Amino acid sequence: MELRALTILDSLQPQLTGFLQTVCSGFMPREHEAALFLEIAPGIAINQLTDIALKTTTCRPGMQIVERAYGMLELHDEDRGQVEAAASAMCERLGVKPAERLKPRIVSSQVITGIDGHQSQLINRMRHGDMIVAGQTLYILEVHPAAYAALAANEAEKAAPIHVLEVITFGAFGRLWLGGSEAEIAEASRAAEAALAAVTGRENK
Repeated sequence: MELRALTILDSLQPQLTGFLQTVCSGFMPREHEAALFLEIAPGIAINQLTDIALKTTTCRPGMQIVERAYGMLELHDEDRGQVEAAASAMCERLGVKPAERLKPRIVSSQVITGIDGHQSQLINRMRHGDMIVAGQTLYILEVHPAAYAALAANEAEKAAPIHVLEVITFGAFGRLWLGGSEAEIAEASRAAEAALAAVTGRENK
């Protein structure tokens, strides 16, 4: 089993929390709880890690995604110590250290200013989060491995009052869509990309 991504969010921000509540199939997180996003390969093995985390901590699972190639698990708890204990237990089960995760790699980053109303309609039809309106600025980030999109979204929201439109944290690549004013998006994108750059781990070529 390979540890692909592991990130702990110290305090879930309000918009990301609301977004997760619309897409999670398990227990909904609440604002300012700590959360863990973990991704491994092969996907089916995520069941074993969910088992060990829930038996050794008080964490609640929000999402468990099982694909053939990759598996992703989101856990959350009011006590960050419980989230960290879950991460330790799962890494021990994998036989790896957290530092053996892959570093995030930004695959693409786009900023589109003053979007047209027709494009905002297309985006609003596919989003699970907030809406974007004509004239606002759109930020799109693609990251590998996918689970790190959650870290980018959380840090972006800490930095500026943006609109979280969509966050995809599983699959071949993670994706993040944000909306807001040009200045807000500039600040949020800097924070998101800086947070990803600060994550240590194995080289991701």
